[in-house]
Amino acid sequence: MLKTEQEIKTDTLLEEIADYVLNKEITSEEALSTAHNVLIDTLGCGILALSYPECTKLLGPIVPGTTVPNGTRIPGTSHVLDPVQGAFNIGAMIRWLDFNDTWLAAEWGHPSDNLGGILAVADFLSQERISKGQEPLKMLEVLEMMVKAHEIQGILALENSLNRVGLDHVLYVKIATTAVVTKMLGGSKQEIINALSNAWIDNSSLRTYRHAPNTGSRKSWAAGDATSRAVRLALMSMKGEMGYPTALSAPGWGFQDVLFNKQPLVLSQSLDSYVMENVLFKVSFPAEFHAQTAAEASVTLHPEVANRLDEIDQITITTHESAIRIIDKTGPLNNPADRDHCIQYITAIGLLKGDIRAEHYEDDVASDPIIDQLRDKMVVTENKAYTEDYLDPTKRSIANAVQVHFKDGTSTEDIEVEYPLGHRFRRDEAIPKVREKYAANIATHYSDKQRDKLVEVGNDYQRLVEMNANEFVELFV
Repeated sequence: MLKTEQEIKTDTLLEEIADYVLNKEITSEEALSTAHNVLIDTLGCGILALSYPECTKLLGPIVPGTTVPNGTRIPGTSHVLDPVQGAFNIGAMIRWLDFNDTWLAAEWGHPSDNLGGILAVADFLSQERISKGQEPLKMLEVLEMMVKAHEIQGILALENSLNRVGLDHVLYVKIATTAVVTKMLGGSKQEIINALSNAWIDNSSLRTYRHAPNTGSRKSWAAGDATSRAVRLALMSMKGEMGYPTALSAPGWGFQDVLFNKQPLVLSQSLDSYVMENVLFKVSFPAEFHAQTAAEASVTLHPEVANRLDEIDQITITTHESAIRIIDKTGPLNNPADRDHCIQYITAIGLLKGDIRAEHYEDDVASDPIIDQLRDKMVVTENKAYTEDYLDPTKRSIANAVQVHFKDGTSTEDIEVEYPLGHRFRRDEAIPKVREKYAANIATHYSDKQRDKLVEVGNDYQRLVEMNANEFVELFV
């Protein structure tokens, strides 16, 4: 006799995520305060991306002229879209310049990518509720959903490495967004499980577009694609679409057997608010996070070496294993997506310019022959202690050291930076600069008057959490 869906034991991981999303109360003031800063930082990154035509050409409705009642408003634009396409738009904007927050573990990723789906649904849902005479979502709920999405993505990433099997980390964005958005839509535990199971069955994109010889701009919209798909699956579940209880563990056909080398997916610790509390801000440099401390070290060395570039014999970069695996690149770099994921290019720009900005990855800057001359002089080696501290849950350092050696036998100090500015260990130092970054990013798009308003509201936690979600989004339109 065939078992019904109800008689099949649901995968424990699906149960745990659904229970967490539905029932866990977020009580950590640190997590909510950090989520506030993540929110404004992430939106600032999205607004800055509107200065880049390669990003804006992908925004808007799929069919030009489409109108959507109570649609999702896309910050910084006139687009009003359905929440699925809205999630893609917001997600692509915030990830485009590789400047939003980061999480590093066995898997890497950017948990604020989930804001694409969360904010799109929050705006749409709030307007829908108001049209029916109901209460809209408050921004406090948006922050709570951000904490939970960060947690799901980040705890999955602690020990379940997608990159080791060639899959892209945006799968965890899809899983996290699916869970919290289904909850936002009023989903029951079973509806959340149904949506989650479909998200896992979807699989994930390959990492092809993140590595030579295929590095390309898809890495800038992949998270938008993932969070968009999550919203679609959540909406389908809310219409009664069925789920698949053993989507992960089914022998021969489940995710674990087919795509994860028959390894079980595990949660190494209970879901709470750990990830948001420990998330890494990209404060100073729009560059892949494993190179953030190398960037800081190279900028520190700039005054000493900028006038001696012709005298350089060798540049040594001492780093950790993950950086070598991901961003140690020699030879031609084909586009900005290639360059901002190359530790040698990033270091060269820091030494040469004394700063690293998004425009430094564009072709007109990259065509300067001195950059490749500097790259050719670089030697990248692993420090085992750096690798150990990178994986140590009490440290999670992202250490790099840079030293320049000259032809006359002299050398600079070996500049070592263990923890980047955005690390929890440097949080007090970082938050004022995160606020400055937000103000500077939105100033690229808005008038002084509107910028001042956005800074005023964005920096006021109490005022922000009491706002309706649709009112908050409207400030950016």
